[in-house]
Amino acid sequence: MEPSYLALALSGELARRAEAAVARLAACDLCPRRCGVNRLRDKRGYCGIGRRAQVASYGPHFGEEDVLVGPGGSGTIFFAGCNLGCVFCQNWDISHHSRPEWETEPAGLAGIMYELAGMGVSNINLVTPSHVAPQILEALVLAAGQGLSLPLVYNTGGYDDPDTLALLDGVVDVYMPDVKIHDPDAAAAYLLARDYPQWAAKAVGAMHAQVGDLAVDADGLARRGLLVRHLVLPGGLAGTAAWMDFLAREVSAATFVNIMDQYRPCGQAHGHPALARGLEPGAWRAAVDAAARAGITRIADRGEAFFARLLAHLGR
Repeated sequence: MEPSYLALALSGELARRAEAAVARLAACDLCPRRCGVNRLRDKRGYCGIGRRAQVASYGPHFGEEDVLVGPGGSGTIFFAGCNLGCVFCQNWDISHHSRPEWETEPAGLAGIMYELAGMGVSNINLVTPSHVAPQILEALVLAAGQGLSLPLVYNTGGYDDPDTLALLDGVVDVYMPDVKIHDPDAAAAYLLARDYPQWAAKAVGAMHAQVGDLAVDADGLARRGLLVRHLVLPGGLAGTAAWMDFLAREVSAATFVNIMDQYRPCGQAHGHPALARGLEPGAWRAAVDAAARAGITRIADRGEAFFARLLAHLGR
C-alpha cells in the first residue's frame, strides 16, 4: 500500500494544497484559536510560531505503539510550539518555547524526512503538527519529489479544525490524535481551552471519515487509519468513560485506542492540586474496563514484546 500523498504529488494537487494552506497563514485560522495574526510576516499567535516551522528534535523512536515501530523505529519529528496550554505537558520545554535556531525552511524539513527514511524508520511521525500544517505540506511536496514513500503519521493533541484537516485529506495516512479532557470546565483549567472537547470530537470524526479504522500490514505495522491516544489522569479528570462512549458510538467500536498509564506531574502540574500527584492504584485498569464496557474492541497492549524492544534499543 503506497502512502496516500504520492498520488497527490504526481497530480500536482499536493502542491496546490500546500499553496492554499500557506495562504491561510496571512490571517492564521489553522486551529480553533483562530488568532488571525499574519504569520507570513512572522507574527506570532498563541502557538508562538511564525512563518517557519521549528524542529526541536528528530530521530527514530522506539517507545511508540507497536503498530508504529518496526526494526528501525518510528521516524519522529518534534515540532516546537503548540496550540494547547496543557499545564501537565510532558514536552513543556519545546511545546511552550521557540528558538530561532530551531527554525527550518521547507527544504530542510524535507531533508529531515528523507534522512529519517534513510535510517530505516517505518513512518514519518509528525509530533504536535496542528500549527505547522502548511509548512509540513510545503516540505512534503519536496520530499515526495525526492522519493519519500513512507506512511505519514499526524500525531496531534486533538485541538484541530476540520477545515485544516480537509487540506490533509489524502495526504495523511495515519491520524493519531489525543482525546485529553472531556469536561469543558476541566479543559479550561488544565488545557487552557474550554472548547477543547467539542473541537476534539469534531476532529476525530473528520479524521476517521478520511482514513477509517486502523489497517496494518503483514508485519503488523500501521499503514492507514485512526489511532486514538488517551492519557489517564488522576481523579478521573480525563473523563475516560465519556470519551470511550463517544468513540464507540459516534466514530467506530473498532477504533484502535491506546489508553496510557504514564501520567506524572510535569510542566506546571505541581501548581494544581488535582494534578500534582500520580495515578491512583487501579486507575489504568478501571479506564481499560470503561473502554471495554463502551464497546471498544481494539485496545493497545504494551506487553513483554514492547518492553523487550525498548530495552534492547536503550542498551545499544
